[in-house]
Amino acid sequence: MISPLHIQTVREVVRTGSFADAARNLGYTASAVSQQVAALERACGLVLFERRARSVRPTSAAFLLVSKGNDVLSALATLERELRTVASGERGALRLGSFPTASSRILPRVLAELARIRPGIEIKLSEGEPDELLPELLDGDLDLQLVYRYDLFPRGWPDQIVETPVMDENLVLCVPAEHPLAGRRTARLRDLRSETWIASRPDSCGAQALLRLCGTAGFTPDIAFRSNDYAVVCGLVGCGLGIALVPALGCVPQPGLRTLRLSRRTPRRHVTVLRRTTNTNPLVKDAMRGLMDVARDVEAEVSGATGP
Repeated sequence: MISPLHIQTVREVVRTGSFADAARNLGYTASAVSQQVAALERACGLVLFERRARSVRPTSAAFLLVSKGNDVLSALATLERELRTVASGERGALRLGSFPTASSRILPRVLAELARIRPGIEIKLSEGEPDELLPELLDGDLDLQLVYRYDLFPRGWPDQIVETPVMDENLVLCVPAEHPLAGRRTARLRDLRSETWIASRPDSCGAQALLRLCGTAGFTPDIAFRSNDYAVVCGLVGCGLGIALVPALGCVPQPGLRTLRLSRRTPRRHVTVLRRTTNTNPLVKDAMRGLMDVARDVEAEVSGATGP
């Protein structure tokens, strides 16, 4: 195999016409230069220099090697520069996974800031529920994944995954504007046993958390409508079709919708970010910093919107 180092050596010998002069300019011994040339001749199966008493004469093969080798060395130099920009975070790709409410409330500001400070990078976003995207994270197709978990529906992650807290959010009780509870700040869960509920799909963590929460109050909620789109859920509530318990990030204001808190023990949803322990993408650090900064502001916003 032809080595870039050997190409550089041959190029210098061709330029100076001497092994000794080339060695001096390159910081080698004349013997080292001679050995490199001999190794390259064996690799090529060609004679590159005609040896003379006090000089060497390049053959046509040597001139060809230098001509084409310059392009190779230039390409390698370009590659090295590009790799340095990737290593410094000036270029490269960042692949994120997220669930819908984080995609709409947290990520836009994070991605905008990343695009501002790292204009040369490529950002890719995949959206889905935590279990849908986790295989992509484990396979290395994602660098970071925003996920959530509920107080009443804990879960863990594979050993090769590091979980970092991002923010906490209250679960907000959404009721129609004409509901008897609409003017209150809080409601007792046990007083909601006869209500019609709107919830996410049966297999979702949110729906399972609702079942467990209502179970602590001694009843099973009567769920009439289901959607994993919280804008749809809030729209149904706003039209008077039932009540819902939604994460603060998913609470979409509607003309006919009012929000209040559950009294005593307010359930929460916790937003975290996952990454592989072996991930070396230098852009992860910037993304994590941006996530924490934005999430802190968003947490304050949703806390203020849903009351103390």
